[in-house]
Amino acid sequence: MMESFADKLRAVVYAVLLHAALILLIGIGLWWTRESRVVVMPGPVIEASLVGPTSAPKPSTRKPRTKPTPPKPPPPPKPEEAKPKPDTVPPPEPPKQDLIEQQRVAALAEQKADQLKKEQEEKRRREQILLEQEKQEAERQKQLEDVRKQLALAEKKKNLEKERLKQLQDRRLAEQENAEKERMQELLDEEARQAQTGAGGQDNDLTARYAAAIQAAVTQNWNRPESVPPGLRCTLRIVQIPGGDVISANVTSPCNADPAARVSIEQAVMRAAPLPYRGYEKVFSREITFNFKYDGQG
Repeated sequence: MMESFADKLRAVVYAVLLHAALILLIGIGLWWTRESRVVVMPGPVIEASLVGPTSAPKPSTRKPRTKPTPPKPPPPPKPEEAKPKPDTVPPPEPPKQDLIEQQRVAALAEQKADQLKKEQEEKRRREQILLEQEKQEAERQKQLEDVRKQLALAEKKKNLEKERLKQLQDRRLAEQENAEKERMQELLDEEARQAQTGAGGQDNDLTARYAAAIQAAVTQNWNRPESVPPGLRCTLRIVQIPGGDVISANVTSPCNADPAARVSIEQAVMRAAPLPYRGYEKVFSREITFNFKYDGQG
C-alpha cells in the first residue's frame, strides 16, 4: 500500500526534530566542560598570613645584623593533575516507530530508484531496437530503389533495341516492296507492249467496257454516306497488278465530294478487289485513272 503525502511529511518532521535535539545536547555538554575547569597561573606559590594592626616600630637598640643569607628558591610547583572530563550524555534513542517509518521510506525510495533505472534501461533498449529497424528499413528501401533503377534501365534498353529492330525490319520490308513493285512494273510494261503489238493498237471499245466494269464493281461495294448528293464526280487513281489485285486507291482532283465521301470511295475500291481482269488483258494497265460518278441511282 503506497504511503500518503502526510505520512512522508510527518517522517521528515520527526527526523529534523531528532537531529536538532542531538545537536542541543552536544552543545550543552561542551559548555559544561569549559565552566568546570580551574584556572592555574604559572609561577611560584606564595603563602601569606594576616597579622593584627601594626604600630610604628620602636627604635631598635640592637646592633645591625649582618646581611641575611638569601632564601632558598621555592620548590617547583607540582603538575596539576588532569581532571577527568565529564561523560557526554548519549543521545536518546529514537522511537522505534520512527525508525521503522524511516526504514520503510528508505526502502520505498530504493525500490522506486530501481524501478526508474529499469524503465530507463528498457527505454534505451527499445530505442536501440527502433534505430536498428529504421536502419534496416532504409537499407532495404535503398536496395529496392537500386533494383527498380536497374529494371528501368534494362526496360529502356529493351525498348530501344526493339525500336531499332522494328525500324530495320520496316526498312527491309520497304526495300523488298519497292523491288517487287519495280519488278511487277517491268512485267506490266512488257505485257502492255506485247498486247499493243499483237492487236495493232489499243482497242477503244474494249477500254470503254473495261472502265465501265471497274465502275460497276466499285459502285456495288460502295457504302454511300447519306450526305452524298447526286451529281458526284471524282477522279480515281488505282494501282493494281495483273489479276486485278489492288495495291492502292486514291481520290484526286477534281472531286466535288467531302472528305468522308472520298474515304468511302477509296474503301469501295479495296473491297471490290480483285478488279475485273479476265477478258481485258489487252487493255490492262498497272495504273488506271477514271472518273467515278454518282447520279442518284443505285
